[in-house]
Amino acid sequence: MFDVIRNAFKNPEIKKKIWYTIFILIIFRIGSAIPLPYVDASVLTALSSSDTAFGYINLMSGGAFSNATLFAMSITPYINSSIIIQLLTVAIPALERLSKEGAEGRKVLNKITRYTTVALGLLQGAGYYFLVRNQGAIASGYTSGAAMWFAAIVLIITSTAGAALVMWLGEQINEKGIGNGISIILFAGIICRGPSAAQTLYEYFKVGGLNYFLVPLILIIFIAMIVFIVIMTNAERRIPVQYAKRVVGRKMYGGQSSYIPIKVSMSGVMPIIFASSLLSLPQTIRLFYTPKAGSWQETFFSLFSTRGAVYAILYFLLIIGFNYFYVAIQYNPLEIANNIKSNNGAIPGIRPGRPTVTFISKVINKITLVGAFFLAVIAIFPILFTMFTDINVSLGGTSIIIIVGVALDTMRLLESQMTMRHHKGFLE
Repeated sequence: MFDVIRNAFKNPEIKKKIWYTIFILIIFRIGSAIPLPYVDASVLTALSSSDTAFGYINLMSGGAFSNATLFAMSITPYINSSIIIQLLTVAIPALERLSKEGAEGRKVLNKITRYTTVALGLLQGAGYYFLVRNQGAIASGYTSGAAMWFAAIVLIITSTAGAALVMWLGEQINEKGIGNGISIILFAGIICRGPSAAQTLYEYFKVGGLNYFLVPLILIIFIAMIVFIVIMTNAERRIPVQYAKRVVGRKMYGGQSSYIPIKVSMSGVMPIIFASSLLSLPQTIRLFYTPKAGSWQETFFSLFSTRGAVYAILYFLLIIGFNYFYVAIQYNPLEIANNIKSNNGAIPGIRPGRPTVTFISKVINKITLVGAFFLAVIAIFPILFTMFTDINVSLGGTSIIIIVGVALDTMRLLESQMTMRHHKGFLE
């Protein structure tokens, strides 16, 4: 990995992209430190503990949510709008046609996603205002009358503008930087929580007792999970393809064997991000009001605590569902089979046409199930560990998957770009 990074900085074009990405991340961190007006951030610290859904938003924002800063909403509105548009693309024929129109269709879908992001940003900004007001975090003098309305408008518009700016920063990384903009920003936000996670573990260790055993065990599990994620991310199922010989003029072509690589983790970290964002919606709705103690509303919202069994089960099922959904919109077995046939290729032992489509579909479904189960187990394991040990740290399974997945994807992207530029000695 270090050789890849060192060689990347030797290429002027790639080095420029890397420095541009770093510059965007610096802007993101500066925005995460600019405080919102009229809000006492100390009140939100306890609310944004990692055992609530607010802790997820706080984790994704790199602590900006609990600190009441400009990027308090972070990339969450953009992720939610992307989920909504992708789901509607399957359900609405007009959007489905746009998705199949190539670059121009994607431009229109991206524009719709941006507008949806702003709308969701306004909704979440309003919820954020009601949250800080209900928690008594609004500065005195702005809790009634015209001053209250003025503070509400300023907070909602400012937090929405912050969410839109984060979305724009992510798009700039996509266009001029290295890696996926959303993933890179999430990566930066989570990494910034690393020191607080280490501090939490240290505090548990100082308490003593059973923690003398549990804290080192957490570190061992943490390393084991990273190794397991790397292995599963790089694992693939190779479908062999045999190409027939053909004569063109006086030359003979074909007669070679190749394979189609099917990744176990084809969808990367996106199912984790989508499932986490969807499960944060009930707590987003809760931002608008505080339910009465003992009411059914309070019981309903308590089910979505990240320490609860209901949350773990829903999280597990949603990850599997989103994994299948994401793979279904990215891979078309019929198109793969037609490409093999058009190049005079065939899968050994499988007839061309419908049998090839059926075979590829079965392979993809099996591999998708393995990949989905892998993601789901890694994601809910820290939740189960916390339920049984009562030790909770900021960096859970979701965070580890995102960090490792983004790092591996970025390294692969660097490798591919350097390979395209024929970097000498790169593969050594």
